[in-house]
Amino acid sequence: MSTPPDSRRVTAVVGVLALAVFMSSLDLFIVNLAFPYISRQYPGTSLSSLSWVLNGYTIVFAAVLVPAGRWADRIGRRRLFVAGLAGFTAGSVLCGLAPGVGLLIAARVVQAAGAGAMVPASLSLLLAAVPASGRPKALGTWSALGALGAALGPVIGGSLVQVNWRWVFWINVPVGVAAVVLALRVVPESRDASSRGRPDVVGALLLAASVGLVAYALVEAPDWGWGSAGFLGLLALSVVCGFAMVMRSRRHHSPVLELELLRSRTFSGAFAASILYYAGFGAFVLSAVEFLTGVWHYSAVDAGLAIAPGPLMVLPFARVVAPRLAAFLGGAGRVAVIGCLVNGLAQLLWLAQIQAAPDYATHLLPAQLLGGAGVGLTIPSLLGAGSASLTPGRFGTGSGILNTGRQVGTVLGVAGLVAILSRVSPADPLVAYRHGVVLIIGFFIAAAVVSAVLLTGRPVVASDAELAASAVLASASADGAAEGPLRAAVQDG
Repeated sequence: MSTPPDSRRVTAVVGVLALAVFMSSLDLFIVNLAFPYISRQYPGTSLSSLSWVLNGYTIVFAAVLVPAGRWADRIGRRRLFVAGLAGFTAGSVLCGLAPGVGLLIAARVVQAAGAGAMVPASLSLLLAAVPASGRPKALGTWSALGALGAALGPVIGGSLVQVNWRWVFWINVPVGVAAVVLALRVVPESRDASSRGRPDVVGALLLAASVGLVAYALVEAPDWGWGSAGFLGLLALSVVCGFAMVMRSRRHHSPVLELELLRSRTFSGAFAASILYYAGFGAFVLSAVEFLTGVWHYSAVDAGLAIAPGPLMVLPFARVVAPRLAAFLGGAGRVAVIGCLVNGLAQLLWLAQIQAAPDYATHLLPAQLLGGAGVGLTIPSLLGAGSASLTPGRFGTGSGILNTGRQVGTVLGVAGLVAILSRVSPADPLVAYRHGVVLIIGFFIAAAVVSAVLLTGRPVVASDAELAASAVLASASADGAAEGPLRAAVQDG
């Protein structure tokens, strides 16, 4: 980045990679406002059934991320990034052509596999291409555009469904084709020369089964009963799958969860906080759409426009405020704590203001603006804090694990909210929505507590050798590895 052409090239690389993540995150939530139109075309389709259009995508996304990150390190990050983009674009075509909800969910699985391949490859490409001094802003752009895509999903979706709900998927096709062409032209190839062995595909399937069973249990619990044999059996089976996945991760040469990475206080803290935060974030986005369309009876376009001011707050807070706060406070983890608390405060404000009669400007808008600021502070800060313990050889794997935490959290948050909203009373719908807001606040506060406990210390980078050694050896030698590039990036931010 010493000359203007290099600077322009880095900007182009960040732009292409961020565009792909924006597209994949956008698609995670763009279908929210299509739900009424899909159920209208296919009568008798319930919210719990439609929730699998979201959760099926998210579960597969989460399961693919880490193996894809390892494949990216091994065979070439740009190569897998382009392949993922192509798969995602093809899945979008299939979604738009789906003749029923079942086949729509199946097409979403294809989409998710493509998205799961391109997201970890995009982050590892970014970290490899951008000098350490420029990483804080690049990470802010990358993560903020991902969050912006998720939050703008209802806005864009609300406009597209007026034409036809299938356009919420077909809109990805021209963008995906353009991103493939640009990636091949401007993004440099990179790989980890020391990467060996095939990723643990069985472990990925076990992860998908574990998360999917929990989501299925939560969605069906209101009908089956929270103490029913079916609900408890699914939870037990989920635990068994999760335990088997952890056991495989201990023995496999390329595991789904690299347990040595999780021994890092900052990395494991960012992973846990991401699960909790995205559970709240995913539940919040779905709750807002359902409330506006179901209680205030907004049209899809009006609901999308009502949500828009929040997402507009994300980018300036992620790009400008969060890096400066990190430098001032002495770490990205401390900014993450503030961001989580701001999100909790926004939902507390909404809880105090919520009412059946529409009053957007004085009741919902303030909470939307405050919540958007919280998202802009939290998401790049969690990513920055987690990246502080990654060395270049672990960019793909580490970013995949962190993104897996984000997707697992989204699944759990959406499933929990669907369980609550499945009992909405037409006579008094506010009761269920208040319970949903309390759930969201609980997730945000829990994320703040985890961040405060695990992410507010001094960031330390572990070397590749330390990651393979015992916890005692890693602890003893951590100071010697403290000059890693991502630590410098976080401190420069």
